[in-house]
Amino acid sequence: MNDKLIEIAGYTIHGQLGKGGMAEVYLATQNSLQRKVAIKVLCSSVENEFSQRFINEGHIVASLHHAAIVTIYDIDKLADGRHYLAMEFIAGGDLTQYKGQVLTAQHALSITRQIAEGLQVVHQQGLVHRDIKPANILFRQDGSVVITDFGVAKDLAIDNELTQFGVAVGSPAYSSPEQAQCQPLDQRTDIYSLGVLLLEMLTGINEFRGPSYTQTVMNHVQMPIPQLPAHLGAYQAVLERMLAKDVTQRFANCRELLQSLALLQDDDLSATRFSAALSLPPPAAKRSTGVKALALVFGLFLLAGLGYAGYLLKVNMQLADYLAKAETRLNEDKLLMPPEDNADYYFGQALLLEPDNLAAQAGLQRVIAARAAASIKLAQLRIASLQLTSPAEDNALFYFQQALALTPDNQQAHNGLQQIAELYIEQANAAYASREFAKALENIQLGLQVQPENPQLLKMASDHARYVKRATQRIASRVAARTATSSVPAKSQTSKPVEDSSNPVSRLWDHILSNGMD
Repeated sequence: MNDKLIEIAGYTIHGQLGKGGMAEVYLATQNSLQRKVAIKVLCSSVENEFSQRFINEGHIVASLHHAAIVTIYDIDKLADGRHYLAMEFIAGGDLTQYKGQVLTAQHALSITRQIAEGLQVVHQQGLVHRDIKPANILFRQDGSVVITDFGVAKDLAIDNELTQFGVAVGSPAYSSPEQAQCQPLDQRTDIYSLGVLLLEMLTGINEFRGPSYTQTVMNHVQMPIPQLPAHLGAYQAVLERMLAKDVTQRFANCRELLQSLALLQDDDLSATRFSAALSLPPPAAKRSTGVKALALVFGLFLLAGLGYAGYLLKVNMQLADYLAKAETRLNEDKLLMPPEDNADYYFGQALLLEPDNLAAQAGLQRVIAARAAASIKLAQLRIASLQLTSPAEDNALFYFQQALALTPDNQQAHNGLQQIAELYIEQANAAYASREFAKALENIQLGLQVQPENPQLLKMASDHARYVKRATQRIASRVAARTATSSVPAKSQTSKPVEDSSNPVSRLWDHILSNGMD
């Protein structure tokens, strides 16, 4: 760890997590919400293509919303001019921890599926990641997958591209043939890189990696697609489509890939695709050659038709099973957990088999509504215990924001934020009344975190310094008046007193100084 830690307003820096050629990463706490974050800081403050790429990364990731994509919280500059990104802290390590290990087929498929789901969102936004590799695949503590490092992501709508000038981007051991040759790229380059990851997870080896950069690049361009061991033969067809040298032979998009992965997860599905449903009787000995040929062709068509019908039947049975399990988990309030055995997962699997399935689409909307309702319930409990904005990730604001992320038009959540803001207004006024000016300002600022455009809070923030100055001057004037009164010699009984407590003006000043703001 670095002995000399950086300083960023609003964050407590704990130490350095790592450092590369262009940036360094720190573990920190975001003070306002008391949550752990990772802060990525450029090593240089010089404005160049790297700093622009860094800023673009923040904007790209901030526009993407999916559980398998890292969340960006903030992008800004340090006092010395260097740019930084504050993002979700992922504590489970990255995919390199499995280097050289052979994962079970189901584990490898689960990781591949989650990456593909995240990439589908990336691609739907007209973007390509271009650097899918083990170091950029992180794991949360629950084992779920997170794609990170969009520093070389490409917007397909922008023409000025590094590859136009013969500059290869990405990591050569996982680069597609067209990427290695600096050719135009689209979303299929990410599918190729994901195929290399799948190959490495299934076999423990990246066979494209050569002893040099040049050899590695040539392997991607020329080397035949590696053959999986016999016991993994069921996965060869999917792998070959992911790793096809010709982009037109690859999966066209991640939706197609996810459909194929969903079928692979059913161990028995492939066995029914074109298996014979019945045996044909041997042809009669005296039949003509033409009749024999016709019978043979008819038999083959019959077999294929029956086999395909069996395949469709199996798919429909699997679809019905996913929907039934999804409904059961929804009724049990198992919305997202346990992993791969929850309502969200099963409705999603159903949509992979049949993307237009209305029951699955409606089911996912019900899951989202149930998640939002659960978050609102937790938020209301936190309001009752006055846990408005702390502790981190267990407060009313946090849960209302969760509900709004799921259902942006949720009126209950919007009303809840208003309620929190009003509570902070009440607490600020109470602090003013007891002349605790710092505490009053703190409550105003907390309220503005909840509702940054709340007009009453904005006015209180604007008036705070002026009010404190006025109140301080009044207190000083009153003290001075009392001091002057006590220093005047006592006069006769007939003399007019300096200050008459029955005087209405005096009583008004006493009231102002004792009860806070006008």
